[in-house]
Amino acid sequence: MEKIIILWADDEIELLKPHILFLKEKGFEVVTTNSGNEALDIVSSQPFDIIFLDENMPGLSGLETLKQLKNIAPHIPVVMITKSEEETIMEDAIGSKIADYLIKPVNPNQILLAIKKNLDHKRLISEKTTSDYQVEFRKIWMTLNEKLDFKQWADVYKKITYWDLELEKSNDAGMIDVLKSQISEANSSFSKYIETHYTDWLRSSFPERPVMSHTLVKEKLLPQLSLEGSVFFIVIDNLRYDQWKILQPIFEEYFRIVEDDIYYAILPTATQYARNALFAGLMPTEIEKIYPNLWMNEDEEGTKNQFEEELFASQMKRFGKDIKFSYNKILNLHYGKKLVENLPNLILNKLNVIVYNFVDMLSHARTEMEIIKELADDEAAYRSLTYSWFEHSPLMEIIKFAAEKKAHIILTTDHGSIRVQNPTKIMGDKNTNTNLRYKLGKALQYDKKDVFEIKNPSDVFLPKMNVSTSYAFAKENKFFAYPNNFNHYVNFYRNTFQHGGISLEEMLIPIITLSPK
Repeated sequence: MEKIIILWADDEIELLKPHILFLKEKGFEVVTTNSGNEALDIVSSQPFDIIFLDENMPGLSGLETLKQLKNIAPHIPVVMITKSEEETIMEDAIGSKIADYLIKPVNPNQILLAIKKNLDHKRLISEKTTSDYQVEFRKIWMTLNEKLDFKQWADVYKKITYWDLELEKSNDAGMIDVLKSQISEANSSFSKYIETHYTDWLRSSFPERPVMSHTLVKEKLLPQLSLEGSVFFIVIDNLRYDQWKILQPIFEEYFRIVEDDIYYAILPTATQYARNALFAGLMPTEIEKIYPNLWMNEDEEGTKNQFEEELFASQMKRFGKDIKFSYNKILNLHYGKKLVENLPNLILNKLNVIVYNFVDMLSHARTEMEIIKELADDEAAYRSLTYSWFEHSPLMEIIKFAAEKKAHIILTTDHGSIRVQNPTKIMGDKNTNTNLRYKLGKALQYDKKDVFEIKNPSDVFLPKMNVSTSYAFAKENKFFAYPNNFNHYVNFYRNTFQHGGISLEEMLIPIITLSPK
């Protein structure tokens, strides 16, 4: 391992000889100087791993030196050392992106700790994270062998998501593989759980059931309408819970998180079904029956989600909510910018509904475009791409505006997605739909162990195209492939993000309540 090289700039450097000697005995190389100007010259001529900088030096002060150092070598961590505890000095130093600060007199162990914190922290955090997950792994494994209810499944998924994000920061490929194996096991158990309980949840007489697509507005949004001020109901299409968690720190800059919860998407976990159910407050066959002009089946030509505003208005009326609301669907950057321009008018409404389609477009683009496939090769990359988009999107501007106007936000989605890896063969007639995670048609043939089959669609409030229509939902990370040209099809779609079937990632999705700071 190469020696760590330290630059220490202090006008009283002679008094620090015991500290310098201590560091050299620990194996560090230390270069010293007693002025800011000389520190800048030295940094310009040779590389350093970390800099200790006295704040109160004659001539060029520590803060002035710091600002110039950041121009010369912005990535070198700088530890500011000061005699003063004045808040303004600390704020200036922190604003100039110091890595740490110490108050004089400092002892050698403080210096050593600062070096470890700033240069060795990734390794230390990685080792601690790995160790902690090894303990948690056993707890989660034991939990998966218990008889869980829908609330406990949501808790398990939250824990798995937490460790997925934590282990991503480490370089322990072995533990990441262990986690992937545990996620796979969890999805297998979850699929069996859904097969057993899903139909029961949809019976009105059933006592214990989760919040689902068709009950979300009633149970989560309507109570917020009694609050003072405007409410933004933002539906980011196809937003997984892990994607929400990486966006959360951005939201927390502007809002307090009142509730970070999970609800269950209905089957199929696809926009046509889940989002229409969300906006209507009804299951698909109920929409088809009550509003036949606002529902389109799979075999009908046209956009399947073109009546969301009308469905939502009917739901508001049904619950006696006579309020002024707006509805906007953002399909591309141009729509997003137009909406931002119109925000001063929207804030006058009690409720503003915004559907943002970007994550869904990203998911589909990843399937179709090689460049997106490379950019979002796995879950971590998919999250990173989502974060980069959000930071520079019109939606970010909407969030800032809502915070400035002290509006409330309910953030959610209609379904998630899963990275599919294992193909399962299916056969059907020419009218069978094209989705990779669910199929509906007549005379479907498939491997029963790979699917949740619904022979009578009315049991789960799904429409029939004809009297013999049945549904098949792919479980875990499987995807449907036809026997014809099987290998080409599999190679094209394996490792793409899909939705429509049964998995933790598709069905357990975020519902977040935010209040302004």
